[in-house]
Amino acid sequence: MALADESGENLLLKRVAFTLLALMVFRLGVHIPTPGVNAKALVALASQNSGGLLKMLNMFSGGALNQFSIFALGIMPYISASIIIQLMTVVVPSLEQLQKEGGVGRQKINRITRTLAVLIAVLQGYLAATALESAPDTIAGAAVLDPGMSFRILASLLLTAGTCFVMWLGEQITEKGIGNGTSLIIFAGIVAYFPSGVGKVVESLKDNSMTVVTALGFGVFLVATVFGISFIEQSYRKIAVHYAKRLVGNRVMSGQSTHLPLKVNMSGVIPAIFGSTILAVPLSFGGFFGKSESPWISALFPNQWLHNVLFALLVLFFCYFYTSITFKPDDIAENLKKQNAYIPGIRPGTETAEALDMVVTRLTLAGALYMNLVCLVPQVVTGGFSEQLFVGGTSLLIVVGVALETVRQVSAQLATQRYDSLLFSGKDDSGDPKFGPATERSPT
Repeated sequence: MALADESGENLLLKRVAFTLLALMVFRLGVHIPTPGVNAKALVALASQNSGGLLKMLNMFSGGALNQFSIFALGIMPYISASIIIQLMTVVVPSLEQLQKEGGVGRQKINRITRTLAVLIAVLQGYLAATALESAPDTIAGAAVLDPGMSFRILASLLLTAGTCFVMWLGEQITEKGIGNGTSLIIFAGIVAYFPSGVGKVVESLKDNSMTVVTALGFGVFLVATVFGISFIEQSYRKIAVHYAKRLVGNRVMSGQSTHLPLKVNMSGVIPAIFGSTILAVPLSFGGFFGKSESPWISALFPNQWLHNVLFALLVLFFCYFYTSITFKPDDIAENLKKQNAYIPGIRPGTETAEALDMVVTRLTLAGALYMNLVCLVPQVVTGGFSEQLFVGGTSLLIVVGVALETVRQVSAQLATQRYDSLLFSGKDDSGDPKFGPATERSPT
């Protein structure tokens, strides 16, 4: 038993240590600037444009865009490619067929997604370098020391290489660490801003630009929001399922009752990430081509009416779209029928699929309303204050959602180790002998 526990604990510690080490590597890369840029001018430029587009893009790059580091594009090209590929699976039969082929098909789709992400990174890197060259001079001078085609090509290649490395790092975290690597990288980028946000609050209190009552009220509002997110993310709708008596070999298994848990927010934080990414696209091109002052482009900045309306519609769309990909009522109904199981009062087969689809449709609507409430209400209630501290509704939703998912991953690892140790020791929770596969004795 000691050997089994020690082995399991070592495995979990190695996964946690690998995840932390990978996130440290990502944070170190954020501070490596691209050659040919003026660091002091970038600091001045970032302070002049701390809101709007830069704030939204920095949420995914962890502040790398402010320094125009080799990780300036972060994971955004990969997220954009994932959105495009997932939308294409609905209209392209070959991609839809790959999705149904299981693990092999998913590997092929991942390769296509990574290839598309590299192409997007090359384009975005070139446009970002071009936009930086055209940025206005600051008191520290121009942002680019030696502008020209050579700088654009070099910056594009380095930013693309940085994106590829971040993608690889995310895959390594998923495979060898704890949780989803892409989500954890975004999580690390957002959390990195929290200490500076607290510092801003302290400075505001010192210079009397903010009262203690306002700071306390904002803190209480944040705690209440985090509590609400945690409550909904762990809420389930339980569907009763009964198993009829069935013959297994020469034994008759008695009927059993259980339930099918359906999460209220089945799509997780994906709709918020996808919605923010799509809204960042026109802002990016508007900034690159000097159209950021256009009324329509300005209306897409966070906390503007057009941004809020489009974000709400995108979240609603991606909630239903992502749920339709991950939850298949027909498949679940067929599996229940094969296992001689049924939902009380509903016939197996088509009627079960229709009942599950109706329940999931209502849950998805509730999840979409909850997500819009969390992402938009803090911006409206607190005005620009939460955005200045970089703790808006979208960032809070991502941070809490990823943290809860990581805790579930760790709990699953611990449960697996505990189960293995029980099999190894041949004892149950009370310490009584319980012979399992690892301790079963011969009848002789």
